[in-house]
Amino acid sequence: MARQNYTFTSESVSEGHPDKVCDRISDAVLDAIFSEEPEARVACETFATTNRVVVGGELKMSTEEKVIDFKDRVDSIVRDCVQEIGYEQDGFDWRNLEVTNLLHAQSADIAQGVDAAHDKDEGAGDQGIMFGYAVNETPELMPAPILYAHAILRRLSELRKTGAEGWMGPDAKSQLSIRYEDGRPVRASQIVLSTQHLDASMTPEDVRAMVAPHIVDVLPEGWVTPETVWHVNPTGKFVIGGPDGDAGLTGRKIIVDTYGGAAPHGGGAFSGKDPTKVDRSAAYAARYLAKNVVAAGLAERCTLQLSYAIGVAEPLSIYVDTHGTGEVGEAEIERAVRAVMDLTPRGIRTHLGLNRPIYQRTAAYGHFGRAPEADGAFSWEKTDLVAALKAAV
Repeated sequence: MARQNYTFTSESVSEGHPDKVCDRISDAVLDAIFSEEPEARVACETFATTNRVVVGGELKMSTEEKVIDFKDRVDSIVRDCVQEIGYEQDGFDWRNLEVTNLLHAQSADIAQGVDAAHDKDEGAGDQGIMFGYAVNETPELMPAPILYAHAILRRLSELRKTGAEGWMGPDAKSQLSIRYEDGRPVRASQIVLSTQHLDASMTPEDVRAMVAPHIVDVLPEGWVTPETVWHVNPTGKFVIGGPDGDAGLTGRKIIVDTYGGAAPHGGGAFSGKDPTKVDRSAAYAARYLAKNVVAAGLAERCTLQLSYAIGVAEPLSIYVDTHGTGEVGEAEIERAVRAVMDLTPRGIRTHLGLNRPIYQRTAAYGHFGRAPEADGAFSWEKTDLVAALKAAV
């Protein structure tokens, strides 16, 4: 029987965190290409350090000339991202940082495995395992620790950008330890926040006084108690932030991006990858299916795994674990999942509408637990398979 009383911790990082700067740039490159060619292939990686950004990876567009022309736009894409995040500081400034562009054409060997042909469907862009997860402890069907760790940083970012808390810099990290009783989240036992401050004279006590009201407002009523332990800027000073303080790289925050450690992760990162890469698209599909299973009342908690081989269209396996909370058997849910959705790479992209410029906004504050948007962003958060799943079981 699953434990009912315990403490679980998850962390989040802001859009100004060095790794998230890189995720944002990689996804901005993807969006810019998809705005022109929705069927293009992109695998874009970014590295950032003191006043330097390096962009590399592979592109496949309809002509080689388009690849060459697009490469000329990368410099402005990088600077626009860094400016929007808010970096105008010594050591990392959108106006004078150096951009190195190493993008090139996609490998023909990879392309032949992915491309459709007269005797084969379009195959997966790589082998791998992908996990989706949902739990009914929040309205978003997300684990509470990661959901609220993200919410804290989103609120602080909004306040920074409106000027309401103009002393804050773009770089920040949060961490929440949530106490569960009878299997439900009930309070915050520990709150950790490190946020960059532009005023070097500010003490951790000054920072806490400024941020605490916002954190209390974000968390559910009653979750912050006199027993809650706070750790605000525990190193004592956080003036040098972003890639000037610590180098960044695309794809290093995969647990922040998903379920905060509450569920397994297949190991593949998301940002900078077009949806022929099942690292991304099948992880979205797995979340979509797991969320619909829980929304349909088939389980209170659901972990769903998909697996793929490069160049092969159909998933090799579908695995469901309802952690003892299922209203029907896991094998029945596995059969229903296969019946209600085409889980080939093309089927996933078509069903969820993934060949669109919708990815830059996923690069910070989590890929899951977000509201579906009118232009198709976060389509994997819809619960429109509930009726079909109920009928299928």
